[in-house]
Amino acid sequence: MRLPLCLLLAASLTLGTVRAQVVGPPDPRLPTDTGIHQGRFIGVVAGTAIVYALTTIFLGKTWYTKRVPFHSFNDNGEWLQMDKVGHATTSYAISRGEYELFRWSGVNERASVLTGGLIALLYQTTIEVFDGRSEGWGFSKGDMAANLTGVALFMGQQYGFGEQKASLRYGWRQSIYPAYRPNLLGHSAGNQMLKDYNGQQYWLSFNVASVLPVGPSFPRWLNLDLGYSASGMTGGHANPPYFDATGKEVKFKRYRQFYLAPDITLAQLPGIRSSGAQPLVSAGQFFKIPAPSLEYNPVHGLRVHSLLLPKD
Repeated sequence: MRLPLCLLLAASLTLGTVRAQVVGPPDPRLPTDTGIHQGRFIGVVAGTAIVYALTTIFLGKTWYTKRVPFHSFNDNGEWLQMDKVGHATTSYAISRGEYELFRWSGVNERASVLTGGLIALLYQTTIEVFDGRSEGWGFSKGDMAANLTGVALFMGQQYGFGEQKASLRYGWRQSIYPAYRPNLLGHSAGNQMLKDYNGQQYWLSFNVASVLPVGPSFPRWLNLDLGYSASGMTGGHANPPYFDATGKEVKFKRYRQFYLAPDITLAQLPGIRSSGAQPLVSAGQFFKIPAPSLEYNPVHGLRVHSLLLPKD
């Protein structure tokens, strides 16, 4: 299945759960292991189950309409591995989002970590099983390996450090390539966010105060991100021939892009860090906040961007 749709539905899974909560008595304190907040817990479980069920029905009726016998295929060489990085990011986002929601509900630490990871695996495995029975796709071992990587990144850090020193985030900018293959890459900006791998970036975000020996006055919200993207792609493995109105062939070079940029952990901002909203803010932050960045790629070399990435 196309990864951007997975990512969009991951957002729906965590944010939809928040909207579906049955909120108990207000409690400004961070969740502890002293007991479960019954109303919150019921809301999180019900919300997760409802969104999962609705998502499954939606996919079955709109995306996976042409079904064939279960089969697998190897797509590891497609899209310069953007889809694989995206699968890891999606699994990480679901794991962390569900963990934060269950902690907010009062579930103990170890159970929340395990529950978040298992929900992410359930969700992503369901997608892969759909892929395995869908015409045009197939069950991908590479996708499943990427899914496990994202879950392992979250669970390993949470069990090992009690915090997320490094997180995975998603970014997007509009690219020039959908104009050449709109049926594949999207006709509108909304469709392109789901279909155009050229417009996506995936970021490994390090919380500076968690990984470096800084003083207590250092801003806990400051992150430093390493980004990955790719450009020049109008097909999975290779670009099909394209001719302009004059009959001249238009060719694009496929290349990888690497970034360095600052970022913000919203849940660590003053006023949020010590409030009851902190777990919910943390659960919902899987988008990279635009910021100045340094880019390197083999076509344009080293480039500096003031805020938004260029429309390559």
